[in-house]
Amino acid sequence: MTRICRKFSGSLVLAVAALLPATLPAAASEGVVPPSADDLAAAVRVAGEPGAIGLAKSNFRQVDRIEPQRITMSGKGVVVYTLNPDFVRGIAEVPAGTLSSVAVTATADSGQKATLQAMPEGPGKWVAAGVFSGNDEETLSARLRPGSVLLNEPQINGWYDLGAQDVVLLQASLPQSPVGKSVPLAEYQRNVHDRYGDKMPGSDYQRNQGIGFAQTGPRPVDSGSPVAITAASIAGGVAVLALVVFLVRRKRRLTPR
Repeated sequence: MTRICRKFSGSLVLAVAALLPATLPAAASEGVVPPSADDLAAAVRVAGEPGAIGLAKSNFRQVDRIEPQRITMSGKGVVVYTLNPDFVRGIAEVPAGTLSSVAVTATADSGQKATLQAMPEGPGKWVAAGVFSGNDEETLSARLRPGSVLLNEPQINGWYDLGAQDVVLLQASLPQSPVGKSVPLAEYQRNVHDRYGDKMPGSDYQRNQGIGFAQTGPRPVDSGSPVAITAASIAGGVAVLALVVFLVRRKRRLTPR
């Protein structure tokens, strides 16, 4: 199956490890905030609404070239976290991830699978934000250690088991460490800071109109939403690099809302 990537490449990022503090927290995953049981249930319900099912049908139609007569939505939501911009900046004692979405698998009557992405849109409100082909989130979540959460590093389409003391790479389009290797959080923080720390909004890189910044501008306003913060602070700083990765490897196709 041909699938468009949903990642940004960090392969062109220069190392700036010298900017990091000498000592980093050993348990930076502490404080990762999960959705409440009510929020998780609400996200799963959104995935079963007609509009969300319509998105799934569009994905099956566009990617798999099928017209399913029936789509079954999983009753389980997989909570997905994405890199915390403050963690990337090297700030001490912040969690490595912030809440990104809840992934719910959609299965066509022919057996093909897609993933509905439910994202928070205000207190207690969730919205079907898009559909990705395949069911990576569901598959990878089954490999998590007890107490771990699923962390996405979008720049390399990397998926990690995030524990209290370390991360373990599960898969990536541009792996920066061996799959299955435990990397202490302090080391992982240095790694992502090296890759992306000087590409954040408000950096000299942005002011000099580096890759991912067509023009200079004010730093995005902090909306208070973990998803909004992540999108503005990380994806915005390396957006054009997604094209580089797309040319290297086409991965997952997204049907947006």
